[in-house]
Amino acid sequence: MGASEAIVAVLGAGSWGTALAIQLSRHGHRTVLWCRDPEQRDDMRRQRRNRRFFPDIQLPEELRVAESLESAVVGADFVVIVVPSAAFNGVTQRVATYLRPGQGLAWACKGFEPGTGRFLHQAAADCVPPETPMAVVTGPSFAREVVMNLPTAITVAGNDPTFTKRLAVALHAGNFRAYTSDDMAGAELGGAVKNVLAIGTGIADGLGLGDNARAALVTRGLAEMMRLGGALGARPETLMGLPGLGDLVLTCTGDESRNRRLGLAIGRGEDMGAALAEIGQVVEGVMTAAEVVRLAGQYQVSMPISEQVNGILHLGWDPGESVRRLLAREQKAEHDAD
Repeated sequence: MGASEAIVAVLGAGSWGTALAIQLSRHGHRTVLWCRDPEQRDDMRRQRRNRRFFPDIQLPEELRVAESLESAVVGADFVVIVVPSAAFNGVTQRVATYLRPGQGLAWACKGFEPGTGRFLHQAAADCVPPETPMAVVTGPSFAREVVMNLPTAITVAGNDPTFTKRLAVALHAGNFRAYTSDDMAGAELGGAVKNVLAIGTGIADGLGLGDNARAALVTRGLAEMMRLGGALGARPETLMGLPGLGDLVLTCTGDESRNRRLGLAIGRGEDMGAALAEIGQVVEGVMTAAEVVRLAGQYQVSMPISEQVNGILHLGWDPGESVRRLLAREQKAEHDAD
């Protein structure tokens, strides 16, 4: 194994976990992919494909499918967790039992800790030894485009410069660019809030409100993200970069986005439960909306778009009426506090 090569355990064989594992393995890293579902694991081993998410993509020969979580974690230089945010704590607690001192832990999950609104790096710190290097992988990145080796740029934000750089170097290859940051709060905030705003822009498009409305929602949504970020200690430049603005634009405009697709269905008058079932994967913005509104209330931050999205998702508010509420807000300066 060359000096620049690493042994990486990717935990979670959904679309994004599989895409990251493929990206790492096809560029020379010894990568092992762990799948929570034994049937899916066995099928991937036999077929050398993730037939649920990428039936047309052959897994690289270098990519190994793990027999167990323990076998994936033990022996890896670092571990990357790629599961829905609701499952993050459970997986992290299990991983912590196998981590050795100094072994790096990263994740590519976008959301908050359910029920508390804490950042995932805060939740992880309660599970792992205090000296554990940690990082989050985030930014505008549709999994299928990564698998197809289309140009992509992401950010790795961590609490340890050496580990952050090492993980970024492992990912940075071919058409995949990885930048580094030490602003974990900003990186995680952008990745979480943009999902709520993508549902909102999808609803507007489903209602047929036009391109002007979409642009306004994206821009004013960014203002909401910046206000909450200021209250939570995120740096403005992070939220104006790939983890914030970049991911927001992609998720609000690209139809690969599950959050946008859910919003489109709601705006067209479709049943939310049926739309979620058709999407067939976790739509992070649904749960995140409630956490964002709760955080906004806790820190007294005005987030009217996020509030309306949460009302539609969880309180039965009518989408058309929610739009009317937003339009009826009083005139004010664009850069007022709210």
